[in-house]
Amino acid sequence: MKTIKKLLLAMLMLAFMFTTKTIAQEEKKEEYKPVYITVTTAHRSSESDVDFSDWLKTEQEYFDKVTMKNDLIIGSGFYFHYFTPDDSEVKLVSVYKTWEDIDKSDDITSKLVDEAWPDEDKRKAFFEKQSSYYSPMHSDEIYITMPFQKDYTSESKEPMIFYVKVNQLGEGGKGFKEYFENVTQKNSYIKGYYTHRHRWGANSRDAVEVFALENFSDIEKMFDENSKLTKQHWPDEEKRKEFFKDYSKIFSGHGDYILTNVPELAK
Repeated sequence: MKTIKKLLLAMLMLAFMFTTKTIAQEEKKEEYKPVYITVTTAHRSSESDVDFSDWLKTEQEYFDKVTMKNDLIIGSGFYFHYFTPDDSEVKLVSVYKTWEDIDKSDDITSKLVDEAWPDEDKRKAFFEKQSSYYSPMHSDEIYITMPFQKDYTSESKEPMIFYVKVNQLGEGGKGFKEYFENVTQKNSYIKGYYTHRHRWGANSRDAVEVFALENFSDIEKMFDENSKLTKQHWPDEEKRKEFFKDYSKIFSGHGDYILTNVPELAK
């Protein structure tokens, strides 16, 4: 895990500024302060001799001694494959107030690690064990949040379902704010909703929507409710068609992913 973090921070030097029109045109920048999200996509080890029985205990120890004590990490979580193309995927997500905090956080993490495991041999043994759960392969992305969100805080220890829609920005279009306010926000099955767009990573056209739901069956109910709310807001069929003709130009396509979280490792 420490190696993954180090690689991410080293690669930050290659980051570049990216701005888009479309959705970004509807943001109220003067009222909204975006935060930054780092996403490391790791993979569970496929080695047959790896014992995963202590995985949660190991990650809980790191979480309690490091992540929870690092004040620059304002949010974090582990997200596992539920329905995705790769069942080995593990998404490691951290949230920071500023771009600079991503880099500063690493210094704090290093100090907390030394404090938590002052004995060098024990420290080495712990991180070797932690690293054994994952393959060496990983990828890193950094996103910036957008103001279209529906906050949700839960004290439940039960995992939630996260439907992730990875959109590709199109050449224009309009109506995202209107749809968000009259459909997404009013859908009771959507407990939480978050949007963020590419800042650094593989695809500069990524614009991601994350829907937090209580259980898997609520995904279908969410879509049914979206249909009802859409017809309520645009009762006239011709006006509805006209709206979605423009709306459909915002994105050129998308991919769907369903993940589940680990409540014990959520900050």
